[in-house]
Amino acid sequence: MTGLKPIRSALISVFHKDGLDELLPMLHEQGVRLLSTGGTQAYIESLGLPCQRVENLTSYPSILGGRVKTLHPKVFGGILARRDNPEDQAEMTKYAIAPIDLVVVDLYPFEQTVREGASEQDIIEKIDIGGISLIRAAAKNFHDVVIVPSRDDYARLKSILREHGAKSTLEERRELATRAFGVSSSYDTAIHNWFNK
Repeated sequence: MTGLKPIRSALISVFHKDGLDELLPMLHEQGVRLLSTGGTQAYIESLGLPCQRVENLTSYPSILGGRVKTLHPKVFGGILARRDNPEDQAEMTKYAIAPIDLVVVDLYPFEQTVREGASEQDIIEKIDIGGISLIRAAAKNFHDVVIVPSRDDYARLKSILREHGAKSTLEERRELATRAFGVSSSYDTAIHNWFNK
């Protein structure tokens, strides 16, 4: 096992909240700072856990009916910055960007919405933009960041936390990044198939 890195901060961006009640206390107990938006942030606080609002990080509210919440350089810079790159680190300091070490996503239920026979407008609103972008960014930077791309992967993260505490190996990060690109690919394929029906 190589590349053991600490997890000090986590961005939680999920549609379904189930499973967080087991996962997030484990992160909190190991000193991981939680960051989230809107309903998820309120849910985390309802569990009795502290959670920083993304809006406080970015100084921007959720806008356009919730279409834009996490799409901001202080979020994506924190995910994509290479920890061993001096230029990246200098820019993080210059622009006051804090690193984000773990990203947990559960995408809008696009396929379920289609199956339920929703209107075209409702289906289009279930095309996740921020979540899929977070998945791709964190997976791209797997050398430094852990990506959990679906609630189906919570169990894998819990096993990592039990084995190492709030740390992960390079192999584990690559494994989850591989899973993440699979989730992204399947999601985009479902959207393409709907548009191409």
